[in-house]
Amino acid sequence: MTTRRKFLTGAALAAPAAALATPAIAQSKIRWRMQTYAGSALGEHVVKPAIDAFNKVAGDEMEIELFYADQLVPTGELFRAMQKGTIDAVQSDDDSMASPTEVTVFGGYFPFASRYSLDVPVLFNQYGLNEIWDEEYSKVGVKHLSAGAWDPCHFATKDPIRSLADLRGKRVFTFPTAGRFLSQFGVVPVTLPWEDIEVAVQTGELDGIAWSGITEDYTVGWADVTNYFLTNNISGAWAGSFFANMDRYNELPDHLKQLLQLAMDSSHYYRQWWYWGGEASLRVNGPKMELTSIPDEEWATVESAALKFWDEIAAESPTKAKVVEIFKKYNADMTKAGRPYRYS
Repeated sequence: MTTRRKFLTGAALAAPAAALATPAIAQSKIRWRMQTYAGSALGEHVVKPAIDAFNKVAGDEMEIELFYADQLVPTGELFRAMQKGTIDAVQSDDDSMASPTEVTVFGGYFPFASRYSLDVPVLFNQYGLNEIWDEEYSKVGVKHLSAGAWDPCHFATKDPIRSLADLRGKRVFTFPTAGRFLSQFGVVPVTLPWEDIEVAVQTGELDGIAWSGITEDYTVGWADVTNYFLTNNISGAWAGSFFANMDRYNELPDHLKQLLQLAMDSSHYYRQWWYWGGEASLRVNGPKMELTSIPDEEWATVESAALKFWDEIAAESPTKAKVVEIFKKYNADMTKAGRPYRYS
């Protein structure tokens, strides 16, 4: 005769076996689409290693599918596509992707805001730019994830540039703000899809490029169609960032947010040494481009013009004025700190 006690005991013993026999409901894998500003050759360095590492560690929990320049949407439409959720994340500068924020003008190459690549992360992490960027992008439904530095901005040209006069009339592919600044020296800024630049130089549609340092010139093929590299630059480092659609980012569990941060940090670190070493090595050993320079005393007029340009930008809004003041404070501090932070 089965007693109540024996029935309960048997049921208790059977429960775990029944639970094990019931298949668990698998959690669906989180999938993001990220587009970078870079073409595939450049993307192999500036973003792919970090995304590959993220996907490997995230395993069955999350995967980021990486797309290169203009593969899903044109670079100038990246912001809108991310804001609408057409794509989930972006690697770009603010200027190139036409962000509708007060800080857009400072993305990419803001003239002479930095001298070295390390200036950019210090400005964001220690001088308050992170907080300003976070506030500006939060207003428009986008999460500013992490800012870092890329290469300096030099001219790669078909004809030699040895004076400011040599720049006049040159049709140059460059960033919107850089082009706005350089126009006063007779440069004609041209906007084209990134993948079309090499052919445009070959056909004479462009006279040169002011979009990168010498490392990119060699990596993406521009050194094959230009003859000269101007050692003067208008910025020591490109300022770019990772961004994400706010809703998609907020859906991530905390440990995946942390993993994403680690991946972005590794990307920033990779670029620091890849560009820094590449710029020096290719100047010394690169066989494809002849180095030219504009004399320091003449180039000083460009640096002076940049400070006037800063004030013009600062007059446009309180937020822009705040960023410009940070640039002024930072550069003054670096000058006072002396060598090796600033040599002149």
